[in-house]
Amino acid sequence: MVQHKRRSKRKRQTLADERRRYLLWSIGIPLLLTFLFTVWHYRKGINYYLKTFFAVVNVDGKEYSKYDARNISLMSLHSERIFGIDISEYQGNIIWDSVSLIHEQFPVDFVFIRASMGTRGKDKKFASNWKGVQRISRLRGAYHYFRPNENSIKQAENFIKVVKLKPGDLPPVLDIEERPRSQSMDSLKVGLKRWLRRVEQHYKVKPIVYSGDSYFTDFLENEFSDYTLWIANYNFWIEKPKAHWNFWQFSEKGRVKGIKGFVDLNMFNDDIESLERLCMPFGREF
Repeated sequence: MVQHKRRSKRKRQTLADERRRYLLWSIGIPLLLTFLFTVWHYRKGINYYLKTFFAVVNVDGKEYSKYDARNISLMSLHSERIFGIDISEYQGNIIWDSVSLIHEQFPVDFVFIRASMGTRGKDKKFASNWKGVQRISRLRGAYHYFRPNENSIKQAENFIKVVKLKPGDLPPVLDIEERPRSQSMDSLKVGLKRWLRRVEQHYKVKPIVYSGDSYFTDFLENEFSDYTLWIANYNFWIEKPKAHWNFWQFSEKGRVKGIKGFVDLNMFNDDIESLERLCMPFGREF
């Protein structure tokens, strides 16, 4: 009887060992391989993370904050593209004569400026910022912050009253970020199209559409993909957005001399000549 119990115990131990080996090979090894593949696939994103989590030092021995490091790494990766910023009254009084470089390395080639919001809102700093960008000879563009629960045509008229475009200015921009509270997404799309048509009718140029990456993909892509697209995505894991894009707002933590605090950073998915071709043609002024 005692010997039989010992055999039963050894048998149970053997079965337990076999189960552990089975779990190791059927679950543990695949999980390890998946982890290693994920690390390899996102190696550049992980590199960004390590650089942004800790202070880093460049070849000149200069230390950067975690935000600066991420931005510099990403911009260096896309050095063949051109960069710009977008601003509003929240940046306060900007010393435009000092605005030249992003993180003291990358030229500011274009600036988008908030002009209006909803049916009545006007950015308090638009007029001074608009003139400031012209003074430093950078490409400039104006954008309207769309409020889904307000009349779309009145919003278009508000923008038109505020913004006078000249040859060489970038096309007007429609900024849509909010989901509607009192209407369906289909109704919102109708309103967006009305704004776009009215503004295009006035300025005789097709506007740019700005939105969050996921917002555009989830709600707008099927019906607005033929517009010049400016998307926002700050995810450090990505080297560039997967979807089609013309402008990419990749950070809200940029630094530019002449601007207090952080500023949004953007890149254009081509060279300066292509961006200039997108601008208002000469002979038109509105």
